[in-house]
Amino acid sequence: MPGGRLTQQDRQQIALGLADGLAYAEIARRLDRPTSTITREVMRNGGPTGYRADLAHRATERRAHRRRQAAPRGAEAVPQVDGRDPEAVREFEETFTTVFMASGTPKMMARVMACLYTTDSGSLTASELARHLQVSPASVSKAITFLEEQGLVRRERGENRRERYVVDDDVWYQSLIASAQALVQVTEAARQGVTVLGPGTPAAARLEAAARFLDYVSESLTRSAEQAREVLHTRTEATSKSDH
Repeated sequence: MPGGRLTQQDRQQIALGLADGLAYAEIARRLDRPTSTITREVMRNGGPTGYRADLAHRATERRAHRRRQAAPRGAEAVPQVDGRDPEAVREFEETFTTVFMASGTPKMMARVMACLYTTDSGSLTASELARHLQVSPASVSKAITFLEEQGLVRRERGENRRERYVVDDDVWYQSLIASAQALVQVTEAARQGVTVLGPGTPAAARLEAAARFLDYVSESLTRSAEQAREVLHTRTEATSKSDH
């Protein structure tokens, strides 16, 4: 039924839609479901080329079983407040994970990001993340290292000198700046290629065009990130002062 859990028949229709090359939005329309539901279902079960209806259905049943068994542990790691529905929070966390994955973030890194963003504190320790996500500390460490390199999380020392991993209002700015710097490196490499391949050759012309494009994008990205940070920071400060 619309809004309820996907049935095995729904999953068969999803598989048929993918085989026919339909977009997620069109499959969702035919099933009278949100597009995010279809996106999450496909991404967590093999992706558009590896999705199998029977395997997806069995995997979902196994996840539901594990979730029921692990509910007390998850609640201990990330307690819910303000009368929130724990099941709705878990569903949103899975949706947010899928969105990160669809943008190119590896699965474990996406799970860590979603977990951090759905906590009121915006920070958790490695043991809290491992306990909530039901994974090993090594998996958390690998994910955090990747996310730090992308500027998407930062570390800070908490009580008892234990490290906490944090997402806050500044992480997207840092991530965008890191992306712009990566583009600068590609631009510089492309221009080196122009010299090596010889100006005026088709390959050099292609590299020069790429360098000009990426140079413009990286400058625009940096400028937009700095402007947005300044405007939003100023607005936040003004709101904070008015509240007092």
